[in-house]
Amino acid sequence: MFSPEGPSLRELAVQALSSVEHGYDLLAPKFDHTPFRTPDAVLDAVASALARTGSFDAGLDLCCGTGAGVDVLARVCRRSVTGVDFSAGMLGMARQGVRPAGPTVSWVRGDARALPFAPGAFDLVVSFGAFGHFVLGELPGLFAQVHSVLRRGGRFAFPVLAPPRPTSPAYWTLLGFDTVMRVRNALWRPPFVMYYRAFRLGDVRRELEWAGFRVGLQELPEFGRRGDGSPRVRMVTAVRS
Repeated sequence: MFSPEGPSLRELAVQALSSVEHGYDLLAPKFDHTPFRTPDAVLDAVASALARTGSFDAGLDLCCGTGAGVDVLARVCRRSVTGVDFSAGMLGMARQGVRPAGPTVSWVRGDARALPFAPGAFDLVVSFGAFGHFVLGELPGLFAQVHSVLRRGGRFAFPVLAPPRPTSPAYWTLLGFDTVMRVRNALWRPPFVMYYRAFRLGDVRRELEWAGFRVGLQELPEFGRRGDGSPRVRMVTAVRS
């Protein structure tokens, strides 16, 4: 599951018993060698899909981690790209990355639930793999923050994978992981919110619409379809009204 350059079981245990912020500070130097980083194939597919919709001026990577999503934005934004994350360790690794020539890139430490940007500062916001760190009750506030920093007509885009079938090993693996995390949070403080099965597309669409977005779904054809004909991976595109 992890490469030789990734964290050891002991390191993962220490991280899991920390807060989300401190846990990611500890994980940051080895984060890109774990399955938690969004695969390049998904990043490339989202960049291609965004490029087909046109170019943008200013982009924001929400919960940017080590900066993989910022590289996506740099392909489609003309003027500036910003990564925001509340982990100083992850931002430190992001700043060390080599970035190609293009738009100005900046890094900001901040909480996605209280974004430190002026209203209408961006015309594109993306996020990759971060939503498992928010419980359902936090989505209205989170999406309201994204809505506030987007210009009218701006887009909020992120990929979603089709959930695994109950008959698949992946389903039971994720269920087991979420169960362990919920037991951990019931017994240990501070909590470490990381629930892979908590971000359901129906809930997300409803909360985005309540926040004032027009929500669309776009298939990412690079990943094909499942046996029932449904896409394996789609991109949610929420447009600020």
